Amino acid sequence: MDVLDYQALLDYIAEGVQPHFGKGKVANYIPALTGVPATKFGMAVQLASGESFSVGDAEEAFSVQSISKLFVLELAMSHFGDMVWTRVGKEPSGDRFNSMIKLEMEHGVPRNPFINPGALATLDLLMGLKGDTKHRIRNFLRFLAMNDAVDADEAVMQSELTHSNLNRAMAHLMKSYKNIDQDVDTLLETYCFQCSMTMTCKDLALAGLPLATGGYSALHDATILSVAQAKRINAVMLTCGMYDSVGSFAYRVGVPAKSGVGGGILAVIPGKMSVAVWSPELDQFGNSYVGTAALEMFTSMTHTSIF
Repeated sequence: MDVLDYQALLDYIAEGVQPHFGKGKVANYIPALTGVPATKFGMAVQLASGESFSVGDAEEAFSVQSISKLFVLELAMSHFGDMVWTRVGKEPSGDRFNSMIKLEMEHGVPRNPFINPGALATLDLLMGLKGDTKHRIRNFLRFLAMNDAVDADEAVMQSELTHSNLNRAMAHLMKSYKNIDQDVDTLLETYCFQCSMTMTCKDLALAGLPLATGGYSALHDATILSVAQAKRINAVMLTCGMYDSVGSFAYRVGVPAKSGVGGGILAVIPGKMSVAVWSPELDQFGNSYVGTAALEMFTSMTHTSIF
């Protein structure tokens, strides 16, 4: 598709997804997220060549939630390489993102880094480095988004921390199997901090670009990951990034992606672009209902599915 057509396409998609509003529900298990208007919709495209396009509420910041797990994994991979996979697997779980069933059956080793126990194990590894982990995560996101306004939402962080009993239980279970080194309370506080980061669709599309360009971003003039690391993270996104509906998402959209219960989805089209979409209403699996529909339209109309 010609670069000049992207804006018209996004405008078309913004109109095309209107019938999908009202079919999902805003996340209610984190009270601070319940007040977000359900009709919000933003979408941003960042091309590898540098051009960017957006529509709707693409410049409004929202809680990225589990999309943060992707960037923490990038940080962990950049510091520890394949050692990450000694702490967490690469397989889809087939269960809800906060399920403990397989975690106990598999002796405290989470199936992948994108379900909650896997994200906790990845963060625990990162916290073994010297320095303030919260600052490291925030500064990394600010650098990738090229936006120093990226920060945690204190109200969301406290809301999550107050309702983190299940995550705390998973952390203690993993610690009993010696797959968590840090103090559980400190780990949970840092985890809630990372999930409460707020970014816009434009921020996310910029931040996801290195995964579309083999780890090196000309816009950032930096190598964020090696080619092999970018490839592997994209692979895990494709098979594990959309909770337990990865098969349905691959069938409909066909690109690596990571979602969050704040309603955001970051999709990567290797070699070409990154695409971020935000709409707060979620489907039964915790993925943005309207956002998924928008990405399905996008990859279908641009022929950018990897399949």
